[in-house]
Amino acid sequence: MKFIKNLFSRKEKPINSNKDFWDWFVENEKVFHKVVNNHKNIEKDFLDKLAPKLDQIREGIFYLTGMKTELEAELILTPDGDLRNVALVEELIKDAPNLSGWVFTALKPELKIEDTSIKMGGYEFTSKNLFFCSNNNKDYPDEIDLTIAYTEWSEENKDDIGNGVHIFLDNYLGELNFITTIDAINISGVIKDKKDLIPISKLKDFLKWRQKEFIEKYENVVYDSNNATYSILEFNFKDGDKGIAAINTEILRWDNQASHPWVCSIEINYNGKSNKGMPNEETQQELEEVEDQITAKLIESEGYINIGRMTAKSKRTIYFACKDFRKSSNVFYEVKKVFATKFEIEFDIYKDKYWQTFNKFIVN
Repeated sequence: MKFIKNLFSRKEKPINSNKDFWDWFVENEKVFHKVVNNHKNIEKDFLDKLAPKLDQIREGIFYLTGMKTELEAELILTPDGDLRNVALVEELIKDAPNLSGWVFTALKPELKIEDTSIKMGGYEFTSKNLFFCSNNNKDYPDEIDLTIAYTEWSEENKDDIGNGVHIFLDNYLGELNFITTIDAINISGVIKDKKDLIPISKLKDFLKWRQKEFIEKYENVVYDSNNATYSILEFNFKDGDKGIAAINTEILRWDNQASHPWVCSIEINYNGKSNKGMPNEETQQELEEVEDQITAKLIESEGYINIGRMTAKSKRTIYFACKDFRKSSNVFYEVKKVFATKFEIEFDIYKDKYWQTFNKFIVN
C-alpha cells in the first residue's frame, strides 16, 4: 500500500486529450492490474483514481472492471446509455494502447442468453420468464415497438420489474444495440391466450432481421434541399414574449423521414435581448456564428439535414435530422466548448424515426 500512496503523491499532468489519458494509464497500469487481479480495494485503489481523469476528458464516462481471464484485466468504458457520449467512448477505446495484460472495451458488450440472469429487488430475470411481441403500427411501419412480458409483473411492482427488464436487455443485447435498435418498449405481464408471444432468446435474431430490412430500404436515400421551402412562423406567449421559428416545412412532408432517424438538437441560451425575449443585434450575429460553425461540419450530402431553428424565451434551438448521431454529438460538444464564455449551451440526441418532434411546426 505504501508503494501505491507514493505513486499518486506526486503532481500529475492534467488530462487534455485521449493520449494524455492513456499515457497516464500506462504509467500506472501495473499497480492497477495488481489491484484488479487481487480483487481487493478495487474502488479505492483503482476506480477512485480513474474517475477524475475521465472527468477531465468529459463528464459522463462510466466504467466497469474485472478479470476477463486469469491473466487479463478488462476495463469497460460506458456512457451508461447516454447517446451524447457514445462516440467519445468509442474513440477513447480506439486510441487505447496495445497493453499486455489488459483488454479495453467500448460500451457494455452483449452476453449469451444462457449467461444473462439478473437478480434485483427480490426478482430474477432470465430467458425462462421473459417474452416479447412486436407491436406493428401501419402509420409507423419502420418503428420497432416491443412489448416485453414478465411472468410476475403487476401494477404494484411495475417499477421494479421495469428496471430489471431494462438491465436484462442492456446485458443481453449489449449497450449499443439496446439504445439504438429499439424505438419503444412497453412492459406487462404474460398475456393469456397471446399466441404471438416469443421467447426473449429470439429477440436478437428479430432485431437483426428488422435492422437489415431497414438498412436495405434506406441506405441509398439522399435528401436534396435545393427545392426546400422555408417558412417563418411567429407565435406569442401569454406574458408578452414572442417566438420565431424558421423551418424547412417542405421536408416535414418528406416520405423518407425514417432514413434520418436521429433528432439532434442544440439549445443556445443568451442574455443579450432587445425586447420580448428576442436577441439584440449583437447577440443575433453571435448566434449566427454558432450556427454557421455547426452547418459547416454537418453536411447534408453526408446525412445531416438542417430542419430549422426556433428562437424564444432567450433561447435558440437548432434542429437536425441525422442518419447517424456520432458526428453530431462531437460537433455539438466542440461548439459548446468554443462558445462557453458567450453562451450556456446544451444539446440532446434521441431517436425519432417519424420526426414527431416537428409536428408542432406543421401548418395546415
